[in-house]
Amino acid sequence: MIRVFSLLLLYQFAGELAVRLTGLPVPGPVAGMVFLLAALAIRGRVDEEFKNGTGLLLHHLSLFFVPAGVGVIAHLSRIADEWLPITLSILISTFAGMAVTVWVLKAMTAGQRPAGKTK
Repeated sequence: MIRVFSLLLLYQFAGELAVRLTGLPVPGPVAGMVFLLAALAIRGRVDEEFKNGTGLLLHHLSLFFVPAGVGVIAHLSRIADEWLPITLSILISTFAGMAVTVWVLKAMTAGQRPAGKTK
C-alpha cells in the first residue's frame, strides 16, 4: 500500500516539477495524472497491488471533499459577493462538459450498429 501511495506522490511531484519548469498553464497534479496514464498505457497493464491501492482511495473519495467544503465556508463572504459569476461559470462549464461528452460519444460510436440489430 505504501508503495502505491509513494508512486502516486512521485507522479504528482513529476507533474508539479514539469509545470514549474515549463510554465504550462495546468495544475501539477493533472500533469502528473497524464504522466501516470502514459506510463500505464506504455506498460499495457495495471498491477493488482496498484488496483487495490487506488481502489482504497476511490472507496474513501468523499474524504477528499472535506478541504473543499472548508474552503467554501472560509470564503463564504466572497462567494456571497460574487455569486452571479460563480453560478454562471458552473452552469456554462457543466453544459459545455456535457456537450463535449455527447460529441465524443457520438464520434466514438459512429459506424457501429445499434444493439439488437443483426444485419
